[in-house]
Amino acid sequence: MFIQTESTPNPDVIKFIPGEAVLDTGTKEFRTAEDAKDSPLAESLFALDGVAGLFFGNDFLTVRRSPDSDLIWAQLKPPILAAIMDFYSSGQPILREVTAKDDIVYEGELGQIVAEIKDLLDTRVRPAVAQDGGDIEFDRFDLESGTLYLHMRGACSGCPSSSATLRQGVESLMKHYVPEVKSIEQVL
Repeated sequence: MFIQTESTPNPDVIKFIPGEAVLDTGTKEFRTAEDAKDSPLAESLFALDGVAGLFFGNDFLTVRRSPDSDLIWAQLKPPILAAIMDFYSSGQPILREVTAKDDIVYEGELGQIVAEIKDLLDTRVRPAVAQDGGDIEFDRFDLESGTLYLHMRGACSGCPSSSATLRQGVESLMKHYVPEVKSIEQVL
């Protein structure tokens, strides 16, 4: 198995591309070792010194280095690569069975606006953000204030350039195609 690595705009995050599917659909973020109970791979990665967070995408995963760690990426990469290779050779599923949370159902005019927002996120924004090892997810939309709330995940969460991505890229795109959007707020 050959695993590629790529740097991301966030210096504390590296993208690993195993050449095999990571998740069949959607994304999954693990912010703590407690969150890792949903995945054998996440558990083994969190067991390594210096790992502070994980993000799984369709064909990649990102690893966040602990800002308190004295370890540099040259020291962290080999055990991470070994854990990923061991996992894939084990034949275990990436995720254990977990119950999905229910999404808010939007109806009428608000439902149409939210559908447009989600479509733009899925077709225009998420593919670009995924190239940097992250994801952006819809949280909610407040029609009264025109505020769109989004989650930045993976390498994008905590990245110094994420607020510029939101303001200059996503906000201008949304305002252009969905005039009801007046501002964007990041949900942490």
